[in-house]
Amino acid sequence: MKVLFQRCHEKAIMPSYANPGDAGLDISAAESVTIAPGGRGMVRTGLKMQLPAGYEAQIRPRSGLAVKNGITLLNTPGTIDEGYRGEICVIVINHGENEFLIEPGMRIAQMVIAPVVRAELEEVVELRASVRGTNGFGSSGV
Repeated sequence: MKVLFQRCHEKAIMPSYANPGDAGLDISAAESVTIAPGGRGMVRTGLKMQLPAGYEAQIRPRSGLAVKNGITLLNTPGTIDEGYRGEICVIVINHGENEFLIEPGMRIAQMVIAPVVRAELEEVVELRASVRGTNGFGSSGV
């Protein structure tokens, strides 16, 4: 499967798989952004993308940034639909205790390309009963 990328910033870095068998492509920042403790910001990647029909791109946090610095992503996983042609941006939040400087070239997120299943929706008067029923949050115990 081919995914097309276009650089729209001089400091953009093409996504890449760090290791054979990895599910996620590393996504890098194309600009400097400082995120204050408890703060959030949008980071440009300098990339635009064209996905094949029937696919989405999911933007996910990097575990190393999360465990070492408290840096993660809002709206996770973020979905990029196949028809979107704008710049890919990443919404970063700092749960750490110190300011965090994102610099051009820093790997800030990962992107997983996944097939999309389109549901056929049908409105009904009543749903079939199930073992779980209406038991919601916390219903399976601790």
